[in-house]
Amino acid sequence: MALHEQANRPGAALIAVVAWLSVALRAWIVVGAVTAEGGSVLDGFVTVFSYFTIQTNTILAVVATACTLSSRHDGFLTRPRTLGAITVYVVIVGVIYAVLLAGLRQLSGLAVIVDIGLHRVLPVLFTLYWLAFVPKGRLSWRDPLWWLVFPALYVVYSLIYGALTDRYLYPFSNVPLLGYPRALGNAGLILLAFYGLGLALVTLDRILAPKARSNV
Repeated sequence: MALHEQANRPGAALIAVVAWLSVALRAWIVVGAVTAEGGSVLDGFVTVFSYFTIQTNTILAVVATACTLSSRHDGFLTRPRTLGAITVYVVIVGVIYAVLLAGLRQLSGLAVIVDIGLHRVLPVLFTLYWLAFVPKGRLSWRDPLWWLVFPALYVVYSLIYGALTDRYLYPFSNVPLLGYPRALGNAGLILLAFYGLGLALVTLDRILAPKARSNV
């Protein structure tokens, strides 16, 4: 266990550094673009932190920092249920980007590197961290339902944000183009994907659990 805990903290530290750097650079890029078009710095921050990708990776950065500071998995930010939720969220970020969003925007320079960090590197790194260091056998079949709270609240927020600003952040939620029935249908399908991945994670957690904990 001691060796496991010694490896846990450097791994979490690496993820925390990549996450904080990626989020900070994306914020700097977006705020710069918004202010260049006449918007305020506050407008820029509201814009960048309205994306599910940025919200998820910011939470991931906080959780990874907590895991760096403590190798124990008994606090709210470091317990297996929280780490399982973050794993589901960031994997969905990577999958949706790869399937639906990659190539829709023309990026260059630093923005390309940041985009790769947020959508490709961090989902892989955090999944590997969950596989290697998070204690198994502590998740329940109810957890995927609780994990839906954050993405469900985000759906509500994104629709309100779009209605107030006339700016819809993702093409599959563009109400003026798709209409509310189709946009809400897309949201429902994505929430089903969150739930399905959550169930898959709990199943894998049970498979990988030590025999003594496999009935938890």
